[in-house]
Amino acid sequence: MIFNTTYTNKDFTAACNETVGQAFSLLKIIKMGGVGSSRFIVAAFSTKLQPKNKEQLALNYANIELRPNGIIVHFTNKQDRYSWVIPYYRLVTYNSQTFSIHANGSYIKFKKNKNYLANKKFIDKMIDLKNAFLNLSYYDA
Repeated sequence: MIFNTTYTNKDFTAACNETVGQAFSLLKIIKMGGVGSSRFIVAAFSTKLQPKNKEQLALNYANIELRPNGIIVHFTNKQDRYSWVIPYYRLVTYNSQTFSIHANGSYIKFKKNKNYLANKKFIDKMIDLKNAFLNLSYYDA
């Protein structure tokens, strides 16, 4: 689900809490070492995710927020902010020449540069949370 979250959006809050759960408590955030990534530089969007007023020359940024049952990918275009809500059972990540997140036939690709390297620990934490949520113990090393 994609929402325009430039301004407060009650539909987004309700759908987000229902799909990926409420935000972690402050104590839990401190114990986890944070629940938000620093920014990624977006390399490409799928056609379903591209905003209607997408500017080709603009450099788009995104960040990821962890929730108990999924993630929220926040990305910008010009002055607008969009949020893509993804439950863990639909989340698929690929790590090749670009780092990409896929769900429901849509994807967003991030450039692998110094921003990606700074977020490597965060990505590992996101995958660990997904595995714990889905009880995928066979992925453990």
